Amino acid sequence: MARSRVRQVIAGLDVGTTKICCVIADWSPVGNLDIIGVGMSPSRGLRKGVVVNIDSTVESIKHAVAEAEEMAGVEIQSVIAGVAGGHIRGINSRGVVAVSGKHREVSQADIERALDAARAVNLPQDREIIHVLPQTFLVDDQDGVKEPLGMSGVRLEVEVHLVTGATTSVRNVVRSVNRAGLQVQDLVLEPLASAEAVISAEEKELGILLIDLGGGTTDVALFRDGAVWHTSSLPLGGDHISNDIAVGLRTPTADAEELKKRHGCALTALVRDLVRGGLNDVAAGGVVVTGGSSIMHGVPELAEQVFDMPVRRGVPTGLSGLADVVQSPIHATAVGLALYGARGHGAGGGPTEVDDGTLVGRTGRRLRDWFAELF
Repeated sequence: MARSRVRQVIAGLDVGTTKICCVIADWSPVGNLDIIGVGMSPSRGLRKGVVVNIDSTVESIKHAVAEAEEMAGVEIQSVIAGVAGGHIRGINSRGVVAVSGKHREVSQADIERALDAARAVNLPQDREIIHVLPQTFLVDDQDGVKEPLGMSGVRLEVEVHLVTGATTSVRNVVRSVNRAGLQVQDLVLEPLASAEAVISAEEKELGILLIDLGGGTTDVALFRDGAVWHTSSLPLGGDHISNDIAVGLRTPTADAEELKKRHGCALTALVRDLVRGGLNDVAAGGVVVTGGSSIMHGVPELAEQVFDMPVRRGVPTGLSGLADVVQSPIHATAVGLALYGARGHGAGGGPTEVDDGTLVGRTGRRLRDWFAELF
């Protein structure tokens, strides 16, 4: 009897205002992401990136996941889910601790204590920390340290970027995914995920600004020296353009959306808050625009006028398998979520094993749970 093959499968789920997109991929030992399934469904339960109707969101998630599973020939149990919305806030923080390792060598425990000190900021009770992203370490007087483990010193300092979100908004995303029969392996800020798919490590080192133009939100992430220095999420997106067209031309929203895609041209200035943070001159590598609304004619040209620097559209690259299916800014977040998890950035670990020969689907698990409740 032929032995079944154990596959390293990972799934990214983009829970967006306009669409729900699921990407399933095989992760090979050599580090390639092999796209094996893609599913998409209109999003009916979100407004400006925030869940406002859980039942509608659950149905959209189920439809997108089922479509991706059918294409991939596997059933997934967990996903790397994206989060965005106007409730997202990013702040920079700093933590300092005394090195307590043997022979005054920085240990992993010292690093963890420094990160814990950096995340000890005063937050309202209705907000929680989603990411703690190290920017740079300082060991005594030595700055610019990327990896302090094993270095000698008496003082360890870390600068981090904290991404926070409204607790209810974050939990409603998790609850929607759970009610669709899936576990949330990790929760990732969507522009960070998109950056995994469309920005290279060299660009992150040089300094680059990512603008993810979605249907309900515009998400921003600024990278410098390989780290995140600024994030924000504006409750404005392509849906607002469609709505303006619908009102102005007195046409149904569906027709307005089609007009936008066929004949739309971006003519208004983008909203920026980089100047307030003193970060307007650090993106030496230019700007990358991605997301579904970036497909509209004139977006890169407009961004060049606003930022006075080179701009390009970001599409997922470096993929195999059904790579041509996801070669669009529309799929940047979902692909990036899979990449983010596969590269082990998050707390949930990397890919999960799926045995082709002993696969137990969610339908079977639901029946089992139902019988357990009865008896």
